[in-house]
Amino acid sequence: MNMRLVFNLFLLVTLGTIITIASYFIGQQAYSWLPPQAAAESHLVDDLFSFLVTIGAFIFLGVTCAILYSVFFHRAGEYDFSDGPHIEGNITLEVVWTAIPIMLVLWIAGYSYDVYEQMGIQGPSHLLHLHNPIHIQTAFAEATDTPEPTETEPLELERINVVAKQWAWVFQYPEKGITSTELHLPSDRRVRLALQSEDVLHGFYIPAFRVKQDIVPGETIDFEFTPSRPGKYRLTDSQYSGTYFATMQANVVVESPEEYHVWLKKAASHNPTVAPNQAVIEYAQNHNQETEIGWTTVKPAAPPVVNFPG
Repeated sequence: MNMRLVFNLFLLVTLGTIITIASYFIGQQAYSWLPPQAAAESHLVDDLFSFLVTIGAFIFLGVTCAILYSVFFHRAGEYDFSDGPHIEGNITLEVVWTAIPIMLVLWIAGYSYDVYEQMGIQGPSHLLHLHNPIHIQTAFAEATDTPEPTETEPLELERINVVAKQWAWVFQYPEKGITSTELHLPSDRRVRLALQSEDVLHGFYIPAFRVKQDIVPGETIDFEFTPSRPGKYRLTDSQYSGTYFATMQANVVVESPEEYHVWLKKAASHNPTVAPNQAVIEYAQNHNQETEIGWTTVKPAAPPVVNFPG
């Protein structure tokens, strides 16, 4: 019996098992690298991210072990300067190491596409038929987490209009007559947003929800998701939209349906006022001084007039 062959097989199986377990463990740790899951869709993205980390860890550890094995068991002698054995090639090996990466990439692409389909993310192919009133079958919160609807707590929200402009977010609740610079949402309720841009390309992105949707000027894009974790989160623009792009952020408040309806009544009772806008303030500061700042920029849109400035 060839003891060297037996040793190599034992080492291969042992290292393969260790690498597999270690890769799975690292992939599970990836969940803690992201913000807390605050929407029903977030687990789809986190599962995909964990899968990619697991695959990446497996490849990294496998290549590292192969290099260390070669260094320790196949290194040349101290004074051996001779050439290594002449190897013409191995067709079977070349087919295998070409086919495996191709299959892996197709697997990742299929998995990623399935996640995007479940979340209802609209890419370039959707621009031909935007503002489709047909309900998108995307991820929902678990049935056990969703209370039965009542007269004061409809299961599905009325449409919320989201207007993006340089440089402010404006949220309109048309059925309630409310305009706000702070997005309020009920937990465990399906929400439908109508995304619009008044000027350039913007991106609706809430990291805690794992949702991101580009907003195209001149189009209305329907976008749905289900907030599931009460708390205050941050909405940011994922697309660079000009000089004061960093100021284009807004609070997203997820609260219980009862608290949400209390907020609706409270906001509806407020008289409309001009909301503070950081971009407008910074622009005025930079252009009211005698010294030239060295560059020109687009003048920010007028501050929105809202019931609830946040």
